Amino acid sequence: MRTRSIFILLCAITFLTISCAPKKRATVVFQSDFGLKDGAVSAMKGVALGVSPDLGLYDLTHEIPAYNIWEAAYRLEQTAPYWPAGTVFVSVVDPGVGTSRKSVVMRSKSGHYFVTPDNGTLTLVARSLGIAEVREIDEAINRRSQSGNSYTFHGRDVYAYTGARLAAGIITFDKIGKRLPDSVISIHFQPAQKQGNTITGMIPVLDVQYGNIWTNIPDSLIRSLPAAPGDSLTVSILHKDSIVYQQNIPLVNTFGDVPEGRPLAYFNSLLQFSVALNMGNFASIYNISSGPDWNVRVSSMR
Repeated sequence: MRTRSIFILLCAITFLTISCAPKKRATVVFQSDFGLKDGAVSAMKGVALGVSPDLGLYDLTHEIPAYNIWEAAYRLEQTAPYWPAGTVFVSVVDPGVGTSRKSVVMRSKSGHYFVTPDNGTLTLVARSLGIAEVREIDEAINRRSQSGNSYTFHGRDVYAYTGARLAAGIITFDKIGKRLPDSVISIHFQPAQKQGNTITGMIPVLDVQYGNIWTNIPDSLIRSLPAAPGDSLTVSILHKDSIVYQQNIPLVNTFGDVPEGRPLAYFNSLLQFSVALNMGNFASIYNISSGPDWNVRVSSMR
């Protein structure tokens, strides 16, 4: 009898442990060029919560410059690897809204989901995380009820709605719509590469708060020149193949290693080669911007 009682108690403890264990919260991360001055972002989140009030809703950014598909692509790649597998990203930078461009969901080999127009937004995550599968959103099924006459807010009516249904488990990935070839529309850009004593890359984005120049050149490629903190490098910045800036700059560990107002080269938080002015806005002073038309050349002075 005592053995039976102990058995029942152990079963009860096991049941309570399992039932009380915290459940993994389904997560949707939003990105757009909407800004926060009106109710567009709130409307998307409202649609998502209407699908399931248990969803965790987060923002990547809503300050993508208007229509800047390239920057949307960059911010996804910058952020997605730090989120758990299964996270659903809804990215809406959609200058072609209502046109024939496809609405898709890409599942990456890392297990992340990206709900977005197929307009180049997936350029970088497709390359770095890998494409497991791409499906076109079937709007006859995966569209907010009674929104068929709205042609200019697919972020609310299609993407937020579909992303929330996928994250909440209301639909499985194969119910998104028909499978497409495992490829997406890509924006051409200059990858980081080394040829002889020169490394070529691009400026994917600015460190906008401070005007620092971020490149896509990894620290390992710079070190292979060889170059180390304390060395000077010849840095050329080009716009559409025309040089707009060229100077010898010291490679340092941090901004305070050079006098105030002086240029420096360093590795940013992503361990990519970057250029800045100590206590100054490099991009503003030298009229530098970012995107596929902006390239960088770096060579060693050794």
